[in-house]
Amino acid sequence: MNVARFNFSHAQYEQTKLLMKTIKTISDKLDKHTGLMLDTKGPEIRTHEFDGVVTIQKDSEVKISMTEVLGNAKLFSVSYSNLYNELKVGDMVNIDDGYLSLEVVGKDEAKQQLVTKAKNTHSIKSRIGVNVPKVNLEMDFISPKDYQDIVFAAQQDFDYIAASFVRRAQDVKDIRKILQEQGNSNIQIISKIENQEGVDNLEEIIQESDGIMVARGDLGIEVDGELVPLYQTRMITKCLEYGKPVVVATQMLESMQRNPRPTKAETSDVFNAVREGTTFTMLSGESASGEYPVEAVTYMKKINYQAEKVVNYQALS
Repeated sequence: MNVARFNFSHAQYEQTKLLMKTIKTISDKLDKHTGLMLDTKGPEIRTHEFDGVVTIQKDSEVKISMTEVLGNAKLFSVSYSNLYNELKVGDMVNIDDGYLSLEVVGKDEAKQQLVTKAKNTHSIKSRIGVNVPKVNLEMDFISPKDYQDIVFAAQQDFDYIAASFVRRAQDVKDIRKILQEQGNSNIQIISKIENQEGVDNLEEIIQESDGIMVARGDLGIEVDGELVPLYQTRMITKCLEYGKPVVVATQMLESMQRNPRPTKAETSDVFNAVREGTTFTMLSGESASGEYPVEAVTYMKKINYQAEKVVNYQALS
């Protein structure tokens, strides 16, 4: 392992400090440096509370309120109050990593509610993620929480900040300004490309960033799934052109959260990312909460080693 990533969608400051101390102690014992990466929560939309677990049936009408309500199968609310103004009829709203898709079929102006039709049946619960593919939302990039987390990264001398949902070069500049104000401009900013706007502005983002992360989880919800490998190749190629590091992340060895060895498809996925020229491959749930974290790291290392045997690094440079 070369870098330890702290996901600040969930991490707490005191717990993080303890883990950082443990990592440093072990790294010193092994006479190696392990990089520390703070992954920001980023601008996100979530549902508010539901009355327990709610099942939304295919073809049912569901209204999305901009005012907080206790949600049910017919009406729920979201954390971004301007969503009503930014969506139009025909737009899609994906809930719970895309497992529930709602199509906007109307707008109730008096109540400021989006009227949607469920495209499939799915059960949902409180405070789950909401994505709106192919729509460039005007959300503030740095939330109050992200600001405090970036300050924490500067104070604790992290090596990297993985900036979630970077959409344009200005987003990176905004983070760099905070780091400079905190007197720690040495932290490298790895921009996570997670939606179409980020893909469209890829070159300017690479120029402003210290590296790029192909964040395939949210990217695969925000864009059509078959485009993800195409965009991955494009990001790796463009980063190589600029001499910037690139990380391929999310679901690389996903089945190892529950199984002691990866599938052949996962092995090929990791292998091909390295063959294309990625600088890093990354584990998420496999090592954070899975049943076989050590085995996942070991398998990824073995696959990377085999892939590097066939990489023509002169051709990539």
